[in-house]
Amino acid sequence: QVQLVESGGGLVQPGGSLTLSCAASEFAFSTFNMHWYRQAPGKERDLVASITFDGTPFNYAPSVKGRFTISRNNNKNMVYLQMNDLKPEDTAVYFCNLKERVGLTVNDYWGQGTQVTVSP
Repeated sequence: QVQLVESGGGLVQPGGSLTLSCAASEFAFSTFNMHWYRQAPGKERDLVASITFDGTPFNYAPSVKGRFTISRNNNKNMVYLQMNDLKPEDTAVYFCNLKERVGLTVNDYWGQGTQVTVSP
């Protein structure tokens, strides 16, 4: 059973920084691409960034490109999201995601989310 646990959210002023962490229980963690999504109140859950199984970032959302950095440590089963120059519009619940493909089926695994609030 895949378990994902996010941490590191909080309240930060505009222009500030936060680093989110996601701990994964999946023993085959190093074989999966990983993703960060976010969901603001009343909005859909949107992809923020992805990283390949071996550590190449991809799929940065245009709104975060140049400010956010996704990374991972396969030895620790961890994925991170470094967020710099935060803006009020970055306020959302941030979720870690793993997609397991079994044949034609994709199983989505989510953590419980961590709240990020950007406010003066």
